[in-house]
Amino acid sequence: MSQSPVYLDHAATTPLSPAAREAMIEHLGLVGNPSSLHGPGRTAHRLVEEAREGLAAAIGVHPSEILFTSGGTESDNLALKGTFWARTARDPQARGILLTGAEHHAVLDTAQWLVDHEGATLHLADLTPDGLLERASWERALAEHGPTLALSTLMWANNEVGVVQPVPWAAAASAEAGVPLHSDAVQALGHVRIDLTTPGLSSAAISAHKLGGPVGIGALILRRDQQPVPLQHGGGHERSLRSGTLNVVGALAFAAAARAAVEALAAERERLAALRERLVGGVLAGVEGARLSGPGDPAALLPGTVHFTFPGAEGDTILFMLDMAGIASSTGSACTAGVAGPSHVLMAMGASEADARCVQRFSLGATTTADDVERLLAALPAAVAAARAAGPAAGRR
Repeated sequence: MSQSPVYLDHAATTPLSPAAREAMIEHLGLVGNPSSLHGPGRTAHRLVEEAREGLAAAIGVHPSEILFTSGGTESDNLALKGTFWARTARDPQARGILLTGAEHHAVLDTAQWLVDHEGATLHLADLTPDGLLERASWERALAEHGPTLALSTLMWANNEVGVVQPVPWAAAASAEAGVPLHSDAVQALGHVRIDLTTPGLSSAAISAHKLGGPVGIGALILRRDQQPVPLQHGGGHERSLRSGTLNVVGALAFAAAARAAVEALAAERERLAALRERLVGGVLAGVEGARLSGPGDPAALLPGTVHFTFPGAEGDTILFMLDMAGIASSTGSACTAGVAGPSHVLMAMGASEADARCVQRFSLGATTTADDVERLLAALPAAVAAARAAGPAAGRR
């Protein structure tokens, strides 16, 4: 009898939570466009607003600050491009973007697009070897470039290493310099306590499928005094900033998933911390040369994200070997369309390109059990040994 698969890639996407599934099943038969004026349309509109209010209550913001989108990537694009265009329209000299090299590709690639097409200039703040923001570097950039900065952006929790960044501090520092701050909070929401009303925080991206909701629905948390230029035009939905028929069922499931995740956060963090401790101890004891990424203080990390470097073992080869053993892991972000390459996050932390190719992320979540961790610990030494024997080019053939 074959064993069930072990899923250790919750940072890529999470299984649908019971609360989200129930919300979807209850409303899948709904017919009605929320913008229509007839009865079914009004019902759909009411449900969207109930979802907005429910999500707002769960995450601690005002309902009017929630703009529903298709997910984190769209939210990041709207925040960065829209804010950049709005700021440069008022001040053509304000073309700088302050960020770190460890941001999600939805932020990094959007910023680079603005460089290539809109004349933006990037200013990279440094990270410590543990992946934390070097605060003095951020302060220097604000002091040197503040008047010419269109915006700043700092992810709340890193999607690869799991480092939780000091967003409240950065928001205050940026605000003092008159620079708006956007945060990609996709990995953080529902997993660590965050305050989306942090003074100085202009916007934040969140996504349902990272906390037990469905794929295809997210939101941009946007302060009422922020008016970015919209990316798409049409019916004037979502404060005229994100036109398009709203995903009613997705919004309801998002609200249900967020509420469940936030309510379970403390207990789940404690449970995952114990599993993480066993996983880390087992890997360091069982795999020669394994190096744990990130700060030593668990409070500075997502509770379920564990990231290792295995020198001499191509990450993709380890992934394939584990996959053959029925274990799903990752070499990093799932948002790079399956393109293999060194971890840009590790390289931003100062790692060599060779080491940045020899990484593996194990992300635990609501469905992870102690048995899952033990199965990984049993399979990993052989997977790493096989990857080392195959050589550094095996994972890139």
